[in-house]
Amino acid sequence: MSQGSNFVDYVKICCRSGHGGAGSSHLHRDILTSKGGPDGGDGGRGGHVIVKGNAQLWTLLHLKFRKHVIAGDGDSGGSSLRSGKTGRDEILEVPLGTICKNSETGEVLFEINTDGETKILTNGGRGGLGNWHFKTATKQTPRFAQPGEDGQEDWNILELKILADVGLVGFPNAGKSTLLSVVSAAKPEIADYAFTTLVPNLGIVGYRDNKSFVMADIPGIIEGASQGKGLGIRFLRHIERNSVLLFMVPADTARTIKEEYDILLRELNEYNPELMHKPRVLAITKSDMLDEELQAEMQKEVPAEIPYVFISSVAQKNITELKDLLWKEINR
Repeated sequence: MSQGSNFVDYVKICCRSGHGGAGSSHLHRDILTSKGGPDGGDGGRGGHVIVKGNAQLWTLLHLKFRKHVIAGDGDSGGSSLRSGKTGRDEILEVPLGTICKNSETGEVLFEINTDGETKILTNGGRGGLGNWHFKTATKQTPRFAQPGEDGQEDWNILELKILADVGLVGFPNAGKSTLLSVVSAAKPEIADYAFTTLVPNLGIVGYRDNKSFVMADIPGIIEGASQGKGLGIRFLRHIERNSVLLFMVPADTARTIKEEYDILLRELNEYNPELMHKPRVLAITKSDMLDEELQAEMQKEVPAEIPYVFISSVAQKNITELKDLLWKEINR
């Protein structure tokens, strides 16, 4: 299987809730009673389509080929005030950070952020009332009951936005995957060509005193990504759920450090201006090839408003200092 075949962060599903059962219009009759009053029970509620958070999931792969979700119908009411059976609910388990939208209007319905959290995506139809609800002093034997309400049918979108403490932002071949493989147990694909990473990768980074934080390697951004170039905005949405953004600029860039940083910042701003309010850290990667004089010269190019550190993942240079800087920003 290809790298991206088992990572799914977007699915479109047709959800149909169950119809409510009809109320009963039964009149009580037994061996001792020839003309009893109304005793028709209520119809059962139609089944809901429910979304439930599951912390053990990290992708929507299990829903990729499930295009139609149909909940059960409620049963009709019976005699002796017996209510009909409630329809079977359909539960869709999703990873944390999943957003549910209406596919036609684009309206965000809700978001799942905690394990075990449940939200009703499509409401089941209400069961009809039995005829005993309609008896009055002047109408003691009503021979009618309510029909059940129809269920709903909607096309909905489930969209995953990865929840992580630190998101890696940089151009292809900036060293994002290499850093993730060094500071965590994650094993992302690493090669010397652009767009090696085609799906986000998560890693748990160990820190001092048994503390840890989650780092996400986001596929590389190129200039014009917010307009759809390269991998486009498909993975930019994952950056929205990161607490801290770690910008990575290689020391051998053809531009200046500030120019490359400004391009990345502009792409994020054009995609979502709210990203400008997130804490940012700058890492100048592949700095093991720099001597002290050249590094001092490059420090003059670093933007003044952002904390930065020169690192080398291969040579393990300043990796601890980078963790300290990230931890400080995460807990600010």
